Amino acid sequence: MIVLETERLILRRQTTEDAAFILKLINDPDWIRFIGDRGVRTVDEARDYIVKYPLDMYARFGFGFYLTELKDRGVPIGICGLAKRDYLEDADIGYALLPEFRGQGYAYEAASGVMEYAQSRLGLKRLVAITSEDNHDSGKLLEKLGLRFEGVVAYGDTEEKVRLFGINFA
Repeated sequence: MIVLETERLILRRQTTEDAAFILKLINDPDWIRFIGDRGVRTVDEARDYIVKYPLDMYARFGFGFYLTELKDRGVPIGICGLAKRDYLEDADIGYALLPEFRGQGYAYEAASGVMEYAQSRLGLKRLVAITSEDNHDSGKLLEKLGLRFEGVVAYGDTEEKVRLFGINFA
């Protein structure tokens, strides 16, 4: 199901048919470094991951992380969307792209579309985002999107600290 389109991208709900792509994405070294190792090593485990996380999020909240594809070729390049985490008061925006698609403005384009969707279609009044303390590129992109650094918070119930960014929609 297509959720939104931008000039160059289609963002749609993930399905279990996306398992091979998701397996590749979540095992990218930068995903593991900045987001974390999900322990998913097979296509079957990737299918289970999709059911347990994105599909559950869609069912519970009406939003989640969307598969992001190039509009002209239908090639999946990453994910972008929203999550509702137990330890954050507001929905948070996130994104991840395969290395060969970074640095071309796709993350900004996808995240801008998701922010517009969150405000106009979902009626959200505020969004936040979290990054690992050393993920400076994501921090710069979040600031370009209009989010502002608000401080360092605990990552769930772990000892890890993450940077929190936020934006209030007028």
